[in-house]
Amino acid sequence: MAKSQASFMKKQLDANRKKKKNEKAERKQERKENSAGGGLENMMAYVNEFGEITSTPPEKPKLKDQE
Repeated sequence: MAKSQASFMKKQLDANRKKKKNEKAERKQERKENSAGGGLENMMAYVNEFGEITSTPPEKPKLKDQE
Protein backbone atom coordinates (compact mmCIF):
# COMPACT_ATOMS: atom_id res chain seq x y z
CA MET A 1 0.00 0.00 0.00
CA ALA A 2 2.84 2.40 0.71
CA LYS A 3 4.22 1.94 -2.78
CA SER A 4 0.98 2.90 -4.50
CA GLN A 5 0.66 6.02 -2.33
CA ALA A 6 4.21 7.06 -3.22
CA SER A 7 3.64 6.55 -6.94
CA PHE A 8 0.36 8.50 -6.71
CA MET A 9 2.18 11.43 -5.11
CA LYS A 10 4.88 11.31 -7.76
CA LYS A 11 2.24 11.46 -10.48
CA GLN A 12 0.50 14.36 -8.74
CA LEU A 13 3.74 16.29 -8.34
CA ASP A 14 4.66 15.66 -11.96
CA ALA A 15 1.22 16.82 -13.11
CA ASN A 16 1.52 19.98 -11.01
CA ARG A 17 4.98 20.66 -12.43
CA LYS A 18 3.73 20.28 -16.00
CA LYS A 19 0.73 22.51 -15.28
CA LYS A 20 2.95 25.28 -13.88
CA LYS A 21 5.33 24.99 -16.82
CA ASN A 22 2.46 25.29 -19.32
CA GLU A 23 1.00 28.29 -17.50
CA LYS A 24 4.39 29.97 -17.45
CA ALA A 25 4.83 29.37 -21.19
CA GLU A 26 1.38 30.86 -21.85
CA ARG A 27 2.18 33.97 -19.79
CA LYS A 28 5.50 34.35 -21.62
CA GLN A 29 3.77 34.09 -25.00
CA GLU A 30 1.13 36.61 -23.93
CA ARG A 31 3.79 39.10 -22.82
CA LYS A 32 5.63 38.59 -26.08
CA GLU A 33 2.52 39.29 -28.14
CA ASN A 34 1.45 42.34 -26.12
CA SER A 35 4.86 43.95 -25.77
CA ALA A 36 5.07 47.58 -26.73
CA GLY A 37 8.78 47.18 -27.33
CA GLY A 38 10.16 47.24 -30.76
CA GLY A 39 13.41 47.59 -32.46
CA LEU A 40 16.65 49.25 -31.63
CA GLU A 41 15.34 52.71 -32.53
CA ASN A 42 12.87 52.63 -29.63
CA MET A 43 15.64 51.88 -27.16
CA MET A 44 18.14 54.45 -28.39
CA ALA A 45 18.90 57.59 -26.40
CA TYR A 46 21.05 60.51 -27.47
CA VAL A 47 22.87 63.22 -25.59
CA ASN A 48 22.56 66.75 -26.94
CA GLU A 49 25.19 69.51 -26.72
CA PHE A 50 23.89 70.52 -23.28
CA GLY A 51 24.30 67.02 -21.83
CA GLU A 52 20.58 66.26 -21.76
CA ILE A 53 19.24 62.88 -22.81
CA THR A 54 16.86 63.04 -25.77
CA SER A 55 15.12 60.57 -28.03
CA THR A 56 15.95 62.39 -31.27
CA PRO A 57 19.39 62.11 -32.87
CA PRO A 58 21.50 65.26 -32.90
CA GLU A 59 21.89 67.26 -36.08
CA LYS A 60 25.22 66.89 -37.74
CA PRO A 61 27.27 70.07 -37.47
CA LYS A 62 28.10 71.79 -40.73
CA LEU A 63 31.76 71.86 -41.56
CA LYS A 64 33.37 75.05 -42.84
CA ASP A 65 34.59 73.28 -45.95
CA GLN A 66 31.06 72.36 -47.04
CA GLU A 67 29.59 75.89 -46.93
